[in-house]
Amino acid sequence: MLRTSFALLALVAAGASLAAEVQRAVVYKVGDAEMTSTLVYDDAGPAKRPGIVMVPNWMGATDAAIARAKQVAGDDYVVLVADVYGTGVRPADPKAASEQVGKMFADVPMLRARVGEALVQLKAQVDKAPLDLEDLGAIGYCFGGSTALELARSGADIDAVVSFHGGLKSSMPAKPGEVKASVLVLNGADDGNVKPEDIAAFEQEMKAANADWQFVNLSGAVHCFAEEDANRPPGCVYHERSAKRGYAMMNDLFAEAFAQP
Repeated sequence: MLRTSFALLALVAAGASLAAEVQRAVVYKVGDAEMTSTLVYDDAGPAKRPGIVMVPNWMGATDAAIARAKQVAGDDYVVLVADVYGTGVRPADPKAASEQVGKMFADVPMLRARVGEALVQLKAQVDKAPLDLEDLGAIGYCFGGSTALELARSGADIDAVVSFHGGLKSSMPAKPGEVKASVLVLNGADDGNVKPEDIAAFEQEMKAANADWQFVNLSGAVHCFAEEDANRPPGCVYHERSAKRGYAMMNDLFAEAFAQP
């Protein structure tokens, strides 16, 4: 019996050692613009799992964003890191990032088209990755959080959307019945980028849209609180307690949304 147990453990260990993180570029066009998004997941087994579109912060689909996506994915999700700027467009500094964000917000239909196509491309991986098309979500950080909310506002057929310290304003507010996703906004209570009037307007927008939504203020947190590498005080700083709570709330929402028929 003891030998059998050791043999079984050896097989389990061997299987675990074969598991590896998969990272693959997904190249496609939106109009005339080429995008290079990145698919990440753990190939620990064939079991299908939910798919998540992740929109990075204003620096775009960088190596740091891909590393964060791998942490989120674990062996729970298949994650597509969405490129919404275009192949090779990776801002070198905050000034360049601000210019890119300005271009995106100046043309919200284009931004929605780009993040919407990222969702299409995620779905297209169903025969190449352990992806369950019945369970789809989106998350984003800062600018990416704002973009994830635009995906929800667009009426995308998606189960849940989570914004980490994203902006709340939109030039194209949601209309009644358009928001199909359950929406969770995680906000730093001390984030000076999000004004009380922005919060009030967002709440009114979601109510008018008859959306399923939650807005959570996390005490002691400023902008960037969920990103471990954020260290630009005073306004953009990682906050461990809020990050842990935020990710737990994200997983809870996904578990609930994905369980619904």
